[in-house]
Order: sequence, then structure tokens, then C-alpha cells
Amino acid sequence: MAHCISDEAEDILDKEFPVLDKGFIRLVDYLGGDNRVVQAARVSYGAGTHTYREEAALIDHLLRNRHTSPFEQVVLTFHIKLPIFVARQWVRHRTARVNEISGRYTCLKDEFYVPAVEDIALQSTNNKQGCTEQPVDSEMAEIIQQTLIEEQQRAYAVYTALIKQGIAREIARIILPVSVYTEWYWQIDLHNLFHFLQLRLDKHAQKEIRAYASVIFSITRKVAPLSCKSFERHILKER
Repeated sequence: MAHCISDEAEDILDKEFPVLDKGFIRLVDYLGGDNRVVQAARVSYGAGTHTYREEAALIDHLLRNRHTSPFEQVVLTFHIKLPIFVARQWVRHRTARVNEISGRYTCLKDEFYVPAVEDIALQSTNNKQGCTEQPVDSEMAEIIQQTLIEEQQRAYAVYTALIKQGIAREIARIILPVSVYTEWYWQIDLHNLFHFLQLRLDKHAQKEIRAYASVIFSITRKVAPLSCKSFERHILKER
């Protein structure tokens, strides 16, 4: 079985793609691509397909009919910087491998997510999980935004003071809000990544995690463009 290389993916390895105000996503490594999906499928289907058109048709057939195991042969590893509240939604997807920065071993940085004024809205009356589509008026939003910034700064000042007093990092970090940024390596196979994207690109997902999902999808296109086209055609269109 040949080693699969994508020139487009090679070009973006370790490149930071910004997300939100201070976050980013980097493609650290990848194993396989569209060719690997086809190679894995041939084990079941026989030699068969060889041309680009035939390979595209096979991939389309696999996704359309939910023959997902060949897509599990493709693995992507990302380095992601994200707010903790986004990370806690993210780890609901338990089909990936995660290694996160530890607030017990290192001091967390003075970096907090602050929503844009236009993203500050009231609680929805018919959606217990989300907010209304319309933001609050700009004056109120600016007051709330400034309040968030001031409370984040206050919390970090206490965190720093506790550490200077010799309090253990694992205790001091308790004061920090879930808007503080964390980082992790996240590794997942293409089949389960598509499931993650199906849910997190949905309009009902929180805006912040949708932003990360959108960037991950654009990166994944570089690794497996044919698979991503079929995913859009047969899965995303159903949302």
C-alpha cells in the first residue's frame, strides 16, 4: 500500500489558522487521504478503480451508502487553541484522542475569549441551549462586553496573586472562568471527524464551536478533497 501524500496538505502543515479573537487551529500531521480511502475499500471490493474519476465515484458511493470503515483509515492531528467552554462542548465527541495543556503543571496564560458586541444576545425563550438570533442593543452589549473583560482581568489578578503566595497551581486555577483559553492536540479519523462536522456545522450549534468546525473542514479539504465533496453532497445537505 503506497504512502499517501497531499501536496495541498503539505503546504499548510503547522500553519496557524486564526479562530475567534485569540484562538487558532494547526494541522500537525495526517495519515492518508482520498487514496487511502480507495485503497482500503479495494480490500473489500477488489482492485477495480484506478482513474481519478473512478476513485471519485467510489468515494461518493461509499459515503452515499454509509460504508464508513474505509474513511477510518484516514487520521488527522490538530493543534487547537480554544476557550474552555468550547472545549467542554467539544469533548462530548468521544471518538478522538485528546492531550490538553495542564493547569496543574503550567501557569495558564492571561488570554480570555471576549464575544464581539454583535454576538451578545438574550436567552432564547424556545431553545434552552441557545440565545436569540437578534443581538441586544449596542449600548447594552458594550456594557456587558466591558463587564466580561473587567471580571476576567480581576479573576486573573487573583490567580496570579495566589500563585505568588505559593498556592498550588491546581488550586489557584479554580478561580479562572471558562472563557480562558486552553490548548490541545486532537487526533481523529475521517469518519468520526465527518460526524463531528455534521453536528458542529449545524446552525443550531453554538456560534463559537461552529467557527472552529468551519476552519477544520477547510483544512480537511486539503487532506481529502474528494471525500469532503461527497460529505457535503450527501450528509451536510441533509441538515
